[in-house]
Amino acid sequence: MKIIIDAMGGDNAPQAPIEGGVKAAKELGVDIVFVGKTDIIENELKKHVYPSEKISIAHAATLISNHEEPAKAVRSKKDSSIVVAANMLKNGEGDVLLSMGNTGALLAAGLLIVGRIKGVLRPALATLLPSARGAKMLIDAGANTNCKPENLVQFGIMGSIYMKGVMEVEKPTVGLMSNGEEEGKGDELTKETFPLMKQAPLNFIGNIEGRDVMEGTADVMVCDGFVGNVILKTVEGMGSVVSRELKTMFMGSLLTKLGALFVMNGIKGFRKKMDYREYGGAPLLGTKKPVIKGHGSSDAKAVYNAVRQAKRFVESGIIDEIAKNTN
Repeated sequence: MKIIIDAMGGDNAPQAPIEGGVKAAKELGVDIVFVGKTDIIENELKKHVYPSEKISIAHAATLISNHEEPAKAVRSKKDSSIVVAANMLKNGEGDVLLSMGNTGALLAAGLLIVGRIKGVLRPALATLLPSARGAKMLIDAGANTNCKPENLVQFGIMGSIYMKGVMEVEKPTVGLMSNGEEEGKGDELTKETFPLMKQAPLNFIGNIEGRDVMEGTADVMVCDGFVGNVILKTVEGMGSVVSRELKTMFMGSLLTKLGALFVMNGIKGFRKKMDYREYGGAPLLGTKKPVIKGHGSSDAKAVYNAVRQAKRFVESGIIDEIAKNTN
């Protein structure tokens, strides 16, 4: 299996993509092709010991920054790392694409170059979020800000297939994000979507609210991309605040430092449970071949876990399963 990694994308590129990719090549039995400026990648690879037969480089002269207009940049910058990587995936020169770079550009490349599965109305970004009951999926997390009811139903179907095939949840529950649990709650989109969800081949549990996100009430939480992105950024911000405040509290005095020693194992377990790096990246569901968006601030550990997730994505065969269930 060959994993295509955009080596130039992300806040910590190229160090994090290359370090995480090299570790994955050594431990996960996958081949890695790094896409980006050859000289930069070669210089970074010199810092590592790695199996040369499992690592290769595909040259891309430029990159798409976070400040560029995504669709325009994808169309005009043919030699950028994201575009070169997407064309490689399309042409069968790899099995899955992973990028920590410009989210909009990756979504545009996934749609315009890789292409969507026949029958899929709109590919959706599916983010795994930590919760009290383990990793749960939020879909859509930002790819489609304006949606129709049939889009949300497909998001639920694709998310369920992923959670079963990759996350090994036998019968994923699906909840529709709303401002109340009752069937009549929500805006027009939510109200129109609810009866369609009930009729769809889903384990639909009804409306869920914002508090259910961290409780982990549903395995798949469905909403449009505007709501999803607000939820995603809120959860990320909350995680940062909680982590910072815990550190401040326990480092406040000698007494609290002593207290921290007694609960350190519990704190480490909590931090691991809430750490986005443990969950890899966000798959773009609905494209003809697997595309995964890694967090922009990913370090080597996050990249490694994203590669592990990408491997499962390919092995699960869920692209074919989505095609069968959306036509």
